[in-house]
Amino acid sequence: MANILIIDDDPGICDLLIDYLAEQGHAATAVYTLADGIERITAMDCDVVLLDVQLPDGNGLENLPRFTMAPSSPEVLIITGHGDPDSAEKAIVSGAWSYIEKPNVLNDLDLHLARALQYREEKKRAIRAPVALKRDNIIGHSRVMKECFDSLARAASTDVNVLISGATGTGKELFARAIHDNSHRAGGNFVIVDCASLPENLIESTLFGHEKGAFTGADSKKDGLVKHADGGTLFLDEVGELPLGMQKKFLRVLQERSFRPVGSFKEQKSDFRLVAATNRDLDRRVTIGEFRHDLLFRLKGFSIELPPLKSRLEDIRELVTYFITRLCDRYGQETKGVAPDFIETLAAYDWPGNVRELSQTVEQVFADAFHSPTFFAVHLPKKFRIRKARAGVRTMPEISPPDDHRSGPPTWQEYKEQCEKRYVAGLMLHAGNNIQLACRISGISRTRLYQLLRKHDLHPATIKN
Repeated sequence: MANILIIDDDPGICDLLIDYLAEQGHAATAVYTLADGIERITAMDCDVVLLDVQLPDGNGLENLPRFTMAPSSPEVLIITGHGDPDSAEKAIVSGAWSYIEKPNVLNDLDLHLARALQYREEKKRAIRAPVALKRDNIIGHSRVMKECFDSLARAASTDVNVLISGATGTGKELFARAIHDNSHRAGGNFVIVDCASLPENLIESTLFGHEKGAFTGADSKKDGLVKHADGGTLFLDEVGELPLGMQKKFLRVLQERSFRPVGSFKEQKSDFRLVAATNRDLDRRVTIGEFRHDLLFRLKGFSIELPPLKSRLEDIRELVTYFITRLCDRYGQETKGVAPDFIETLAAYDWPGNVRELSQTVEQVFADAFHSPTFFAVHLPKKFRIRKARAGVRTMPEISPPDDHRSGPPTWQEYKEQCEKRYVAGLMLHAGNNIQLACRISGISRTRLYQLLRKHDLHPATIKN
């Protein structure tokens, strides 16, 4: 028997599905709004979610990760009355098990549900040997980071090509090095190629080496970085910056694991493992003709996408503690304390530079408050404190006339309702529709915030700038 949550605003569909699933021996319950579904999924042990797309308070597809990342990690089956190929693609990319159109739901549900439950049961039974990853410099215990560590462990266990994507400052090189350190190639070289900084006229000789006299200035024979990576790992950082001509040549190297140094007629072999990283959208670059589709296909043997810091704010305290401890050790200082307002102010920032920016910020604070035993928010650069202060200002909304257009101010109750609605909308806008951050800024409990969103017909997905 499976526990199934149905989220659909059509009571008729909900009743039909509840009765049908009960006949199959499953326990099903239904809610009619996205907010109720989110609240319910956090409190129940759920195996499968049947999620509608168009709901009164938001779009199910846009909020799908809230369900897949719930404590019970349910499988999510999208059910929709208006299916289209783009939505189906988005559903699968976002982590849905399958995409079913409502006219066919009773015919198709059995097969999809049976396979999802079989997969879930096998996943529970799977005995995984504990993996002690070497990841000393990669900090975090948030759910998204744990998923990245799982991917890291899987990537390290094979020799498949790996593509690591993520914004600048998210730690792509750290992950690449961790893949190498946890692989059977850990005893070999970890060779870094910064594709963004290589002069175009020297890329080929840098990668493949050259013979003496191959070009002006080639006074002696020199091995390239591909040769140095023999038996180890070759890390192509910012691989999206490789010129098209070099992309074609490197594709052959990946296929054959052989290359020809500049000025040589003899092929050489190199048994390297490739890890590449990019902060660019390579699929888009393929579309506009700036990156080869066949090379991207080769690079994506295994993909890891690193999350931005703003999506794992719960890791900030651990990261700050790590950076401060490292600085104290470097300068021979006693361990410094961190006041709660220091962390709260950092958590209210959106971190466009990600973990790298946080590290630089902590180092700046350490230098400015070198002799202070405890770091407070006042030690942070003013931009952080200004942002926190502005977020805490509760401006009075303009008094607008009531809906019946009678003259004079609204009633006291109407005025309070207007203030409350504008505050909640402004809070969610400032928090970037992040419920956890909104609760932290406002002091409102998660349950109460969901109640206010429902009361005023607001939902994070509908609040726009």
